[in-house]
Amino acid sequence: MKKNGMMDWILWFAKIILGSAVFAVGFDLFLEPNDLNAGGVSGISMILIHLIGFGSVGTVTMLINLPLFILGGVKIGKKFFIGSLIGMVSSSVLLDVFAMLPGVQAEPLVSALYGGVLCGLGLGVVFATGASTGGSDIVVRLLKLKYQNVPIGTINMVFDLAVSALTGLVFWDITKALYSGIAIFVSGKVIDAVVYSFDYSKVVLIISDHYEAIAKRIFEDLDRGATYLEGTGSYSGSPKKVIMTVVKQQQVAELKQFVMEIDPRAFLVVQEAHQVLGEGFAHYSKESL
Repeated sequence: MKKNGMMDWILWFAKIILGSAVFAVGFDLFLEPNDLNAGGVSGISMILIHLIGFGSVGTVTMLINLPLFILGGVKIGKKFFIGSLIGMVSSSVLLDVFAMLPGVQAEPLVSALYGGVLCGLGLGVVFATGASTGGSDIVVRLLKLKYQNVPIGTINMVFDLAVSALTGLVFWDITKALYSGIAIFVSGKVIDAVVYSFDYSKVVLIISDHYEAIAKRIFEDLDRGATYLEGTGSYSGSPKKVIMTVVKQQQVAELKQFVMEIDPRAFLVVQEAHQVLGEGFAHYSKESL
């Protein structure tokens, strides 16, 4: 295996373990001490332990996960299976490890907010690698294959709201269900923010009489392509060339600088672009989030 390939795999493993650790910290330190959860199998495990009177969240989570892995491996692929296996084992072990730490003593609302943020951050990092922590996350990924236009955090949020309702029933406290709902809502929003923030680019429209010189600099300095669009000035009625290009966020400042150097009268429009597919950016995959 090439050195770069080995480093990519190491970083991939590290991100999964890091995300699992952040999730476990959020759950053990903020949610579980207040009988709150962020849904999923860890939340179901907490409910089951309360009902049967023994066991640990990590152990029960692992037992529930096993049959779901067979389905996930078949439907989503080998890499997802391997990554999710790592995520499941590491999150299950870390849930038990961090359970030994004293929980944060705070108001339920504060615990729900901080727990939701940390759990969402951890799950978002894991999801962004193309893996999961197992359990309901596998179900969420399978649903994502069917509902391509729905953000994965939203799917996760809807799925977990049922667990929130069960929390209220099992612990016989509607406030716990409501606080768990807050944690789930926050977690879902953070998941979407983490997963999709890694894929933001900028679409730039440039109107200038020096379009050839600008397009040349875009190619030479930024290693990006450009497309000429045909336009017409509404006031002058004269034909105009409009340059359209897509660049990374970190390239926007350099682009604006050399455009203004070439033509101080140039007109620029910078817009957000999300999930850009094509050469120099991401490639389409049915497994994409």
